[in-house]
Amino acid sequence: MPGKDYVASVRDFWRVCAGCTDKARAKVEKFLSEVINTKDYPLTIMDRPIESETAKIVENSYRATILAFLNEWSLFSEKNGVDLIKVINAIKMRPTHSNIIFPGPGIGAIAFQKMEVWVTAYKHILGFEDGDEIFKITPTAIDINDTRALHVAELTRDALRNMGHYIAGADVLICGASYRQDVGDTRYSGSEIVVRKLTEMGAEMRVHDPYVDHWYEMENQDTYPSSGHSRKRFFRNQEGLAKLKIESDFSVAIKDIEALILAVPHKEYLNFEPDTIVKMAGGPIAVIDCFGILSDKDIRRYFELGCEVKALGRGHIQQIKKEVQKRKLQRLS
Repeated sequence: MPGKDYVASVRDFWRVCAGCTDKARAKVEKFLSEVINTKDYPLTIMDRPIESETAKIVENSYRATILAFLNEWSLFSEKNGVDLIKVINAIKMRPTHSNIIFPGPGIGAIAFQKMEVWVTAYKHILGFEDGDEIFKITPTAIDINDTRALHVAELTRDALRNMGHYIAGADVLICGASYRQDVGDTRYSGSEIVVRKLTEMGAEMRVHDPYVDHWYEMENQDTYPSSGHSRKRFFRNQEGLAKLKIESDFSVAIKDIEALILAVPHKEYLNFEPDTIVKMAGGPIAVIDCFGILSDKDIRRYFELGCEVKALGRGHIQQIKKEVQKRKLQRLS
């Protein structure tokens, strides 16, 4: 797992392995036993490599399917005044459901892409014609998770529209380029899709991330992973993103913006004070929360300051907005 505990995440974790022959299996077991902590995290030896590989694919598919499943409940929550963050926290009180995860704008990470490769290989490379009959849930989960970030772009557009602004030409700051909190890994980041879609819609994008110096996938979009195969190919008007820079100074990045997207829950973003943010931006802005970073108190304060707030899976925000508007009217009457 990328981050400050990377070595420990490799060494101190349960692993599965296999070998094509008894001799190969013994060598793999010997090698891994010398590298990882098998005393505290026993190594599981499978009979065949296809079994050990399937174990990893099923593990990733399980997590991806939970995230995709919660995507529809996130949309439900937005439409019906429910705060999915509170719902999930209530469910997690049961130990049997403690691993339920709130879906942000994308799941990212190279490991999750192995699911798609596996399904494609099974059907097309290995020539198994029953692929479409077997794999239904996993490909659907992949599609949902790959496109969830597009909804963030829609929320940004709607928030700006509610303030009387257009998305075209709007200065938008996205906080977080990495695929998960407190790391600098941008591979398959959900933020990339957000930036690409908003750029297609005409927004002027800015990026801040305390852990990322260069957004490799953007800077090398014409050649990485190979010519014509970056995510650029799915969107229009992407040429300028090759010059997109990561702003290291947050005070510079936020100045005069019209919208702020909290895309990754980096620890640096968890305690933003609404009054400070609005002052740094130079006035009321649209705030889009992708990970339940904002407390109800923060959301209420942003509305009091004249901002607009949208968030993934947090439909109760509209009720907070109505309460703030009602109090304003009472003060004026």
